[in-house]
Amino acid sequence: MTLSTAESCTGGRIAAAITAHSGASNYFRGGLVAYQNDVKEEMLGVPHEMIATYGVVSRQVAEQMVKGACRLFHSDYALASTGYAEAWEGHDVEIWVAWGSEHDVHSICLTEDFGRVKNVELATQCVLDEFNKYLKMLSSPFTADQVNWA
Repeated sequence: MTLSTAESCTGGRIAAAITAHSGASNYFRGGLVAYQNDVKEEMLGVPHEMIATYGVVSRQVAEQMVKGACRLFHSDYALASTGYAEAWEGHDVEIWVAWGSEHDVHSICLTEDFGRVKNVELATQCVLDEFNKYLKMLSSPFTADQVNWA
């Protein structure tokens, strides 16, 4: 089984957490930091209309990023993030992380504010933990214990 990432507010930290462990090359296909909307649209296939309707920081966009990463990297699974890692310009902290396959995507929103750096760390760990639970639910042999990111 293979894995990829599509990240915005985590800026590559999810991919870094995965590749920090030996053996990642056995399953990790690659990652994309899609910080700007046009990159999300062009590289990950996030429809412009979706961003206009729901906002770039939304469940819909995070889940579409998972689907787009699976297609872009030809991976079985992907992890994604989009959000406001700190409050600014009238926005509260809101980080959406998503995980799954092209046809089965799940997501969660983090809204507590512990400061930008800690918020990004928590989002990174959250998506890894949730993905591991998802794999265990599927009774997949591809778990954090096997790939050693926990």
